[in-house]
Amino acid sequence: MGVGKSCFKIVVALLLVIAFSLPASAQNVMADLSKESVIAKVVERNKLRVGFSTFVPWAMKDKNGEFVGFEIDVMKELAKDLGVEIEFVPTTWSGIIPALLADKFDVIIGGMSVTTQRNLKVNFSDPYDYTGIAMLASRKKGGDIKTLEDVNKAGVVVVARIGSTPAAAAKEYFPKAEVRLFEKETQCVQELMTGRATVMLASAPLPAFKAYEFPKKLFVPIKGTFTKEPIGFALRKGDPDTLNVLNNWVRLKHQSGWLKARKDYWFEGKEWESMLK
Repeated sequence: MGVGKSCFKIVVALLLVIAFSLPASAQNVMADLSKESVIAKVVERNKLRVGFSTFVPWAMKDKNGEFVGFEIDVMKELAKDLGVEIEFVPTTWSGIIPALLADKFDVIIGGMSVTTQRNLKVNFSDPYDYTGIAMLASRKKGGDIKTLEDVNKAGVVVVARIGSTPAAAAKEYFPKAEVRLFEKETQCVQELMTGRATVMLASAPLPAFKAYEFPKKLFVPIKGTFTKEPIGFALRKGDPDTLNVLNNWVRLKHQSGWLKARKDYWFEGKEWESMLK
């Protein structure tokens, strides 16, 4: 009986030690995570490295070779609020997530739609924007297109950018058409201009801009967008501190109206065109 009580006391004592040590261990784990977070490293090195891919008017080069656009403004504003410098790392769209996972940069911004498949590889912040897929057509080959059903036919050639949500939508919405994918959106536009493709799928407002730029060869057969997609920052998994900072920054910029003002400037008008020519 005495031995049993002694064993019981020992067990209780051990359980109490474990119980009291768990919060301390948890705090240590959280402290280690905080030190290893991307945001901590960004502040320590005084530089935010941003992976992106160019497409109008999200990110593009001006006539002086500098990057400009809606998302360039977004990242410059974030870096300013963090009190750090910024480094833009142009990256091909098809390799942008692998480059992030390989620590080539700290965060992706590039009109990247939140999808379940992408979310298996990276974490996404709250949406700082919403976009949708629009259509651009060749007057030479797509003059009869008026509805989505007109595209889903044999003989129709649909082009889109590799690894993009428009590329996935092309295969989902138009299984009967021939889908051709290219590394750059400029290549897709060229396919339309030369009559080698019927329609191009791309995030708005690029189709409308290109139709305005080349009205004799291109047009928008279906007004507006036929999808709606949230756009977020993408970052490596296992980093709650950085995700928290980005989410709260997005909320603050939405509430202040700053994000809407910059979106309106780049998407609702074309005052910025003179910067490119």
